[in-house]
Amino acid sequence: MDEETMYRRYARPVYGLLLSLCRSPQTAEELTAETFYQAVRSIGRYDGSCEMKTWLFAIAKNVWKQEARRLGRAPVPLEDAEPLCTAQAPPAGEAAERSETLVALYRKINALDEPYRTVVYLRLAGDLTFEEIGRVLDHTGNWARVTYYRAKERLKEHETTE
Repeated sequence: MDEETMYRRYARPVYGLLLSLCRSPQTAEELTAETFYQAVRSIGRYDGSCEMKTWLFAIAKNVWKQEARRLGRAPVPLEDAEPLCTAQAPPAGEAAERSETLVALYRKINALDEPYRTVVYLRLAGDLTFEEIGRVLDHTGNWARVTYYRAKERLKEHETTE
C-alpha cells in the first residue's frame, strides 16, 4: 500500500483516536500528521502481523504519550471538538435532534474514567475489534471486551441517575 492510500484510508480513524485522547481538534490534526510521518519513516518495521490500522493506532498512542509528557496541556471539552465522522446530512429537524443526541452521548462518554473512555472511542469511532483494541492498549482482547462492557454499564447507570 502506498503512503497516499494509507493516509486516505486511515487518517480519519487515527484522528478520531487522537481527538479522544487529547480532546483538541488542532492538536489531534498535528498529532495525526506526526503519526503518519512516523509510520512512513518506520514502514520497513511493519511486519504485517497485525492490521495496518492497529499498527497506526499504536504509533498514534505513542505520539500522544510523547506530546502529553512534553506539554501537559489541559483537555478541550469534547463538545468543542469536530465530529468524529461525517455522513450524508439528514433533514433539518432530524439533524438538530441527532446533533443534540450525539453531543449528549459524547458528553457521557467523555465523563467516563480511563481506560473506559478510550476503549469506547476505539470501538465506536475507530471501529476496532476487541483484539485490536487490546493490542493498541497493550492488553488482551478479552480485557478490551470486559472493559467495553463495564463502560456500557457505567453509561447505563448514568442514564438511570438522571
